[in-house]
Amino acid sequence: MKTFNLKPADIEKKWILIDADGLVLGRLASQIAMRLRGKHKPTFTPHMDCGDNVVVINAEKVKLTGNKRQDDIFYWHTGYPGGIKGRSKGQILDGRYPERVIIKAVERMITRGPLGRRQMSNLRVYAGASHPHEAQQPEVLDVSALNPKNKRV
Repeated sequence: MKTFNLKPADIEKKWILIDADGLVLGRLASQIAMRLRGKHKPTFTPHMDCGDNVVVINAEKVKLTGNKRQDDIFYWHTGYPGGIKGRSKGQILDGRYPERVIIKAVERMITRGPLGRRQMSNLRVYAGASHPHEAQQPEVLDVSALNPKNKRV
C-alpha cells in the first residue's frame, strides 16, 4: 500500500456558504478552519492548500457563551512604551468591523506560516446577509444541524 499524495493539478476547491446567525463562535470557527485546511476530504494532504473557499455571512449575529462577550479581550501593542491596548469581543461585535472576531478565531486555529496565510485567503467574512460571491454558486453548509450545541437562541 502506498501513501496517497495529492498533486496541485488534482485539487478541487468548492465554494461553501455558512450563515453565522445564532451560531457559537468557537464551534463555528473550528468548522471553518477544518474546511479551509481540507481535513474533511479523504484526499487531505498536510503540505498542500486543498481546502475549500468559505463565505461566512451574518458575522455580526454570532453568539458567545458565558461571559466571553465582556471578559474575552483581544490585545495588541502600538509599538510605543506603555502602548498595550485591548478590546473585548463584545465591543468588536458592536463596532464597525464585527467580522474581525470570526477572522481572528479562525486565524488562531490555522497553522502559522506561508501555507496558513494562503489558506486564510480562501476565507471571506461579511457582517450582513449579502455577499458578492453569488456567481460561484456556493453550497450552503448548515453548521447548526451538525450538532445541537452549535446554535444558541
